[in-house]
Amino acid sequence: MSLNKTKAIEFIIKKQTMNEKKLVIYKSNNLVESAYKLTLNEQKVLLACIGQINSNDPLTISDKFELSAKDFAVMFDVDEKSAYEKLIEVAENLYKRELIIERPDNETDKLKTRWISSIRYQSKAGKVVLRFAQDLLPYLSELKNQFTRYDLADISGMTSIYGIRLYELLMQWQSTGKRDISIEWLKQIFEIENSYDSIKDLKVRVIEPAVANVNQHSNISVTHTYKKTGRNVTHILFQFKLKLVKKPQKLSKPKLEPVKVTIDNLDYFEDVRKKYGDKAPISADIEAELKRLGRWK
Repeated sequence: MSLNKTKAIEFIIKKQTMNEKKLVIYKSNNLVESAYKLTLNEQKVLLACIGQINSNDPLTISDKFELSAKDFAVMFDVDEKSAYEKLIEVAENLYKRELIIERPDNETDKLKTRWISSIRYQSKAGKVVLRFAQDLLPYLSELKNQFTRYDLADISGMTSIYGIRLYELLMQWQSTGKRDISIEWLKQIFEIENSYDSIKDLKVRVIEPAVANVNQHSNISVTHTYKKTGRNVTHILFQFKLKLVKKPQKLSKPKLEPVKVTIDNLDYFEDVRKKYGDKAPISADIEAELKRLGRWK
């Protein structure tokens, strides 16, 4: 399937119905582990665009991704009247954002690039059109191995910028269910090297809120322990597993006490019909009488 046509963002990051297209995020592991910092709104706008990409197909610099003010209003629960202005603000800030990918190939030690290369404003239609930066394309499409995959709906309720990042880092190791992460490296890719010098502050402001956010809003449950090298805490061991999905219980046919069927107790059978709907065990003659009287609803 070609991506040459403009991609409209039909998915709103809310709970999806069975009829809506399920958006799946595919990212190269190098991209998952890249150094960057985005606001929550910027992350969700990017993910809404990335979710529209077919990871098996080529992605070109000319491929465009639309986001309307109406979609933005629902996505971020804001007033639709001011949504376009806020959408522009997010797009403008996103245009300035950079990321750094370490060891992107055999020829380069480090790649510094922007996320998006252009923004087209369509004020009459109330939308913006984004294009990904050219150097970013190989990390989003034609992925054969070394990539991370997850359903966008599984992180749609997240409210922590670090929660989303932590979730991706863990899903990268989904096959093992555990990941040992250096605190120094984590601060580097979160771009907070010059913040939270105290491990206590890092725990309170970053690690604990991120873990809580993942546990509350994603499809995995996480536990973690801190590891020391000498006297200093240097690593965090995360262990996680998919949450059990409860199977919907089958509705059993309601059992009713024997009632003598007469026209005089139609009120009883009308109440049964209202309570149990089509599963109500009502005889054909009573059903016909209720329908005749306009009481079959």
